[in-house]
Amino acid sequence: MSDFGLFFGKFLRQGTAIASLAPSSPWLSRATVREVDWATARVVVELGAGTGPITRVLAERAPDACRVVVLERDPDFARLLRERFSGRPNLDVVEGDVRDLAAILADRGVTRADAIVSGLPVPSFPADLTRSLFRDVGRLLPDGGLYSQITELPWVYWRFYRRFFEDVRFAFEPRNLPPAGAYFCRGVKPLD
Repeated sequence: MSDFGLFFGKFLRQGTAIASLAPSSPWLSRATVREVDWATARVVVELGAGTGPITRVLAERAPDACRVVVLERDPDFARLLRERFSGRPNLDVVEGDVRDLAAILADRGVTRADAIVSGLPVPSFPADLTRSLFRDVGRLLPDGGLYSQITELPWVYWRFYRRFFEDVRFAFEPRNLPPAGAYFCRGVKPLD
């Protein structure tokens, strides 16, 4: 089955849990990771990888010294990702839920991440899960660390992300179907 067929089928069955009709385009995938500083990054975390279009770009760009941890809740997607990226020793695909992000990373010896790239439908999360996620993001990212979030509703969620980050910028990618973009967020606001 094609990536589109797998993704679209899951979207029809699970709706907002999948968050998109189709995998991200190569253009959106590259745009989403463009602000990762590959010269200094030692750990990059991807949340909600789906069939792996962003994972593919991370695998291509991450130097050997950079560890990429990919978290995917769906067992079919996680299995596909493990098969697809099995030849990358610095890329670790983990089947798990973002609710357990801190524990999953701690089990792998990860206490800091230089960048976190998300394909999750965060604005549709319950408020407690959103706060928990961004509390973990704040603990993981150093000052100036990057949280990058894809969206298929360009500009709509700028205020949403401003509630959690000091600096929020948006880049539009019209070549994605549907048109989409990425938020680049830095400076997590305290949530405690």
